[in-house]
Amino acid sequence: MDNKGFDPVVIEDYKTRMKQKGQNYLLDESEEPSDEYVHFYFIGNYENKEVIYDTVMYTLRMQHESELFEIAEHRAAKHFPQYKKITYDEDENGNLENLDALEEEIGLFMAEVIMELEEEEAVKVKEHVDMDIHTDFGIALDVGFHLDKITSKDIEKFIKDFNEDTLSLDETLYSFQTEDMEE
Repeated sequence: MDNKGFDPVVIEDYKTRMKQKGQNYLLDESEEPSDEYVHFYFIGNYENKEVIYDTVMYTLRMQHESELFEIAEHRAAKHFPQYKKITYDEDENGNLENLDALEEEIGLFMAEVIMELEEEEAVKVKEHVDMDIHTDFGIALDVGFHLDKITSKDIEKFIKDFNEDTLSLDETLYSFQTEDMEE
């Protein structure tokens, strides 16, 4: 069996670990969850076989910001022939080092693109569950929900609704504005 996410022995191991934790999912311990993003595993069925679903769930706000950044990065690469991704280096005290002049110019350009896209509401996102059955482990799910933050109750409800085939997605298209950090 190539895909260990369908292996009954592996599935039983996951079930045992979930039972020990008293929840219907396991967090991916290699990634730190946040209020807006979580990577977890749960057991479900696919074509009448038990499988482990490898799931990333995030808020629509986070997806929106990510898409804005991708567009800004793409435009910066077209605008600046010498474009390179901005990397933030730390000095020996752990403080961020200053960007060079080009990096600063690219950063400002990208910020302007993002503000322009937000103003025009050019990027819209909606709730979704995308499935990829061609993965190395189990079945991958990419899940975006219109939530302010993701809680364990949200994860548990998603798993229950997904497994019972009662999941209802909001078809509304959403656009977000960057929140001022100074408020």
